[in-house]
Amino acid sequence: MIKKYYQKVQEQLENTFNKETNVMQKVSEVIADKINDGGVVYLFGCGHSHILTEEVFYRAGGLAPIYPILIDELMLHQGGAASSQKERKNRYVRPLLAEYSITKKDVLIVISTSGINPVPIDVALYGKEHGAVTVALTSTAYAEQQPSRHEDGLYLKDVCDYTIDNHVQVGDAMLSNSDTGIRFAPSSSVIVISILQAILAEVTDLLIKTGQVPPVFLSGNITGSDEHNKKLLDIYGKKVPLLIKNME
Repeated sequence: MIKKYYQKVQEQLENTFNKETNVMQKVSEVIADKINDGGVVYLFGCGHSHILTEEVFYRAGGLAPIYPILIDELMLHQGGAASSQKERKNRYVRPLLAEYSITKKDVLIVISTSGINPVPIDVALYGKEHGAVTVALTSTAYAEQQPSRHEDGLYLKDVCDYTIDNHVQVGDAMLSNSDTGIRFAPSSSVIVISILQAILAEVTDLLIKTGQVPPVFLSGNITGSDEHNKKLLDIYGKKVPLLIKNME
């Protein structure tokens, strides 16, 4: 199963990058332009998808103007099943977004592999209303096979400016046991992390090509990094308060 999982992930990554590189390139160019204009990249996801927003936040080798929208009751540490229940609620999330100053200078990436639940869709709609460029990271297969749970019958892919299909199959699990028919071994996290890191790598390169030094954090475990990172925190701490929250 170890080898099978590796092979399946390889196949899915190759398929996804072959089919989605063009839109990933367009999104990278938009993000680079927005960062050049003083903007921020917001990311949102519920349940396990919230983990993917943290993957690129305050990361060694990662960009500084990254702002994950972390709402406790939609994350796993407040209860796994409860987070799923709340994700399905219409008109639930809007009051919880008030603290995020999303503007037309920004990009909002919403991650939901199913793309059928109201909360991620409403977050994307909120971002559009505030002028941000919106990006869906989702599996369009769900829209073809599963009904929307949004009160207006919307899917995440329908409400965003750009859609990147992660090509995850419905149910996510890639492997199965022939004796029982049980399916297991999800792939969405591996695929989405690869998409996000590839996009931000391209963004960083595009920023370098404009002649500027990109705002990239260094590992806190190498000599001299604290001084470098402090400069970035001083610059971006006001735009991304989560970077400096609870600092002494």
